[in-house]
Amino acid sequence: MAAAYISPAAEGAKPSAARPRHSGVRKTLENLIHLIFLLCGVVAVAFVLLISIYLILSGIPAIREIGLGKFLFGKVWDPTNTTTGAQYGILAFILTSIYGTAGAILIGVPVGLLTAVFLARVAPPRLAAVIRTAVQLLAGIPSVVYGLVGMLVLVPAIRKLFDIPDGASLLCAIIVLAIMILPSIVKVSLTALEAVPREYEDASLALGATPVETYFRVSVPATRSGIAAAVVLGVGRAIGEAMAVMMVSGNVPNMPDSLFQSVRFLTTAVASEMSYSSGLQRQALFSIALVLFLFIMLLNATLNFFLKRNKEG
Repeated sequence: MAAAYISPAAEGAKPSAARPRHSGVRKTLENLIHLIFLLCGVVAVAFVLLISIYLILSGIPAIREIGLGKFLFGKVWDPTNTTTGAQYGILAFILTSIYGTAGAILIGVPVGLLTAVFLARVAPPRLAAVIRTAVQLLAGIPSVVYGLVGMLVLVPAIRKLFDIPDGASLLCAIIVLAIMILPSIVKVSLTALEAVPREYEDASLALGATPVETYFRVSVPATRSGIAAAVVLGVGRAIGEAMAVMMVSGNVPNMPDSLFQSVRFLTTAVASEMSYSSGLQRQALFSIALVLFLFIMLLNATLNFFLKRNKEG
């Protein structure tokens, strides 16, 4: 029986007929992946909205009952006082969180930025690898370990060095927070510095600038957005920390009149009293969480505004 003859034209038609089928499957997969990405974005936004709505609904009743002025600007926090009446002023917590975060940023940002510049432009490869590993390990240490080391080492050292009754103070909390935010600042700043084109630095050196001048007049200004992102991460980590701060700050609701004063942060106020609180005291703790949430949102919005303004300018 003679074999059927297949013309070259017919042979060439097979792949072309299969091509639309494969392109259709590929397009379906692409649409499915895009849908997954969209769902992930919607879930992320939904979580933020749900948290915001929950904090608002839980925190507003206490603010209404206490009074916004008394709540935000009251200097005394004594929710269990049955003799003269409970007091729910959180000004001491607000100022302590602001001072502690600002102090940690003032210490952590310069140290982290200089470390990033050293790793990106100055350090030999072997030394840079060792420091990178140390920074990564520093980022993986749990916050309770920072608090434990600070409580056992830093608190007694501050007490002996400054000859004060108790070393658990605002200064101790600032130092611990500065160490905790270092990994975030170093990693983000390092990534931004490594993205700067080498041509910028070569042009600066060719014009007669020294390497140090090039680093701080060309490379660092070119990474302003990355450094700003590092600062935002550092502020978020510092102002949101609770466990380590609780262990080294004394956790006493005092006004932060001195660096050596035992104090309480916004986060530690919520963490230390939520387990046994009830009634108006529990609602006031949700109000503290709402204040903390709004403070971080305002900070991020302000920073993004200035970043966009600089880009447009």
